[in-house]
Amino acid sequence: MSNIVLEAKNIIKHFYDPIDIKVLNNISFKLSKGEFASITGKSGCGKSTLLYILSTMDTNYEGHLWIDQIEMGHKNEKALARVRNEKIGFVFQFHYLLPEFSCLKNVMIPALKLGKYSVKEIEERAYQKLEILGIEDQATKSASKLSGGQQQRVAIARALINDPKLILGDEPTGNLDSKNSNIVFDIFQDLTQNHGQTIIAVTHDEDFAKKSDRTIEMKDGEIIS
Repeated sequence: MSNIVLEAKNIIKHFYDPIDIKVLNNISFKLSKGEFASITGKSGCGKSTLLYILSTMDTNYEGHLWIDQIEMGHKNEKALARVRNEKIGFVFQFHYLLPEFSCLKNVMIPALKLGKYSVKEIEERAYQKLEILGIEDQATKSASKLSGGQQQRVAIARALINDPKLILGDEPTGNLDSKNSNIVFDIFQDLTQNHGQTIIAVTHDEDFAKKSDRTIEMKDGEIIS
């Protein structure tokens, strides 16, 4: 059985407003289970556009995208929404936690939405994810009471709650100081090496990219290394 979690093949993307610009040109790569990859390149090179396509949020492209060996191109929006909730976890530059909710409740939200487990099971799973990230002692605190680094760890726990095949990071350390950036990197590395998680993150952080298993460098809409 193949251990390929993500495959992009000949992805081409145009923007047509105000003129036709090709922003992605024949993007092809594969990511295996337990692999940790960074996408790097200067602003405007197409990193974020590519991540948006990989997230299944943008379906207006040429080429093929497989997640967990299932092609995404023929799915309707309802099916894609389920893929996003079940198979993809998201970690952004800003944590987007609900400040009035406890950490535990924030982590539980995607699982409650998926509806695969009972509320009690979801609560237990949320505690487990917070424990993996070393912040289970903060579970009952409201998210607004945590430091920035702790909030980002809660956001990672939330991304993990449905045991996704793939974690997509959009500048996951972009809002953190160097100490917390290193903590987030170490968490990602632990998730890939010890939990078999597959992670791909867009980053401007050169140290973060260098330490990941693999760097996908982009320039002018193409992968150059």
